[in-house]
Amino acid sequence: MEDQLRFREPGCHGPVLPDGSGAGRKAILDGSAQFAGSDAYLSDAELATSKTKCGTDGAINIPVYISPIAVAFNIPNVKDLKLDADTVAKIFRGQITNWNDPAIAALNAGVTLPDLKVTPVNRSDDSGTTQNFTDYLASAAPSVWTDKAAGLWPASLKGENAKGTSGVVKTVTDTPGAVTYADDSAVSGKLGTAQIKVGSDFVKISPAAAAKAVELGKPVAGRPTGDLSIKLDRTTTDSSAYPVVLVSYHVVCTTYDKKETADLVKAFESYVVSDAGQQAAAGSAKSAPLSKALQDKAKAAVDSIKAKA
Repeated sequence: MEDQLRFREPGCHGPVLPDGSGAGRKAILDGSAQFAGSDAYLSDAELATSKTKCGTDGAINIPVYISPIAVAFNIPNVKDLKLDADTVAKIFRGQITNWNDPAIAALNAGVTLPDLKVTPVNRSDDSGTTQNFTDYLASAAPSVWTDKAAGLWPASLKGENAKGTSGVVKTVTDTPGAVTYADDSAVSGKLGTAQIKVGSDFVKISPAAAAKAVELGKPVAGRPTGDLSIKLDRTTTDSSAYPVVLVSYHVVCTTYDKKETADLVKAFESYVVSDAGQQAAAGSAKSAPLSKALQDKAKAAVDSIKAKA
């Protein structure tokens, strides 16, 4: 994420701090930010709270990017593994402690797995990536992952932790045997990534497969007009979909106190959801553009932003 995003208006810019989704949602709810980026949509309780600063209609979630979450690992001489949901859950719960474990070996015939300790690395901050990753585990491996989906990693689980995407990726890069979950755009160098079992097949991580998973999702029930939160199907058997995915949202007020603020937010968001904005993001961050249908809904939501009469 850039430290600063520039509005599409001459001479206007706004600082965006890369402090994680939880911090972003808090900032718009307490009025210290005019909009926020979050990899998890506002909860019902947060939507209710948003009416204090965003008017009687509150805030809305507008999808802007689709990003696959990589299960990324540092295993010398191994760049590709096949894993199913139960095995991923056991790795991150500390129930699988060595990379040559029979459960991993059974899924990876022909791969030489080293006698190497598994070191799970999780996010220490409130994170939309954690929210989406644990939602996948709780949905696809419920008998193993008995915790609820949450933006904060379960405190009862052992392992290393680091702040932010860059923090966990650096820790894994520096630690042979380590494994983490991270936005695929941040994974490179000597780290490998896992194919995830979907139905009877294994699906490689890709923007196209992530976009398919979002296409299979459904609108979150009970949301206000203009809110485009998506409930993802983590247990799909469609082998063209990669279900360990997140939708990045921009959380905006439906109503701003000042017309100048409303106009600036609308101008910026209009660019983000435009063809040019979507392609720019896809080119720089391995994200998938919104589908035409979702893009049209996002444009309509942006157009609905207004100032107090």
